[in-house]
Amino acid sequence: QVQLVESGGGLVQAGGSLRLSCAASGRPLTTYGMGWFRQAPGKEREFVAAISWSGHTYYADSVKGRFTISRDNAKNTVYLQMNSLKPEDTAVYYCAAGGTGWATTSAYEYDHWGQGTQVIVSS
Repeated sequence: QVQLVESGGGLVQAGGSLRLSCAASGRPLTTYGMGWFRQAPGKEREFVAAISWSGHTYYADSVKGRFTISRDNAKNTVYLQMNSLKPEDTAVYYCAAGGTGWATTSAYEYDHWGQGTQVIVSS
C-alpha cells in the first residue's frame, strides 16, 4: 500500500510561484506513474500533470509552460513547480500514484491518492 502526503500549498499573489511536494511511504514509487489533479469549489476534479515511471511528462493545456512535474525516486517524492500562477489555479491539489506506470490523464488509472493541499491565488 502506498501512502501519499502533499505539502507546499498556500496563499500566493497572481504571478507568483509555489512548489508542491508529494511524499510517498509504504512502497517505492520507482515503477509508478504519478499525477497531479486539482479540484476547485463547485467543479469536478481535473487533470493537471503526470509523469511516467521513466520520466515522460504530460500537462493539461491550461498549465503547459507554467507548471513542471518532476520526481526524485531517491527521496520517493514527486514535485509540482507552479509558476506564473493565476487566480483560476485556485483549487485543492491532489497527488496520485498509478500502478500502470504511465503518465495518464485519467483519474481512474490511479490507485492511490493523497489528502490534498490547498492553493489560493489572489488577484
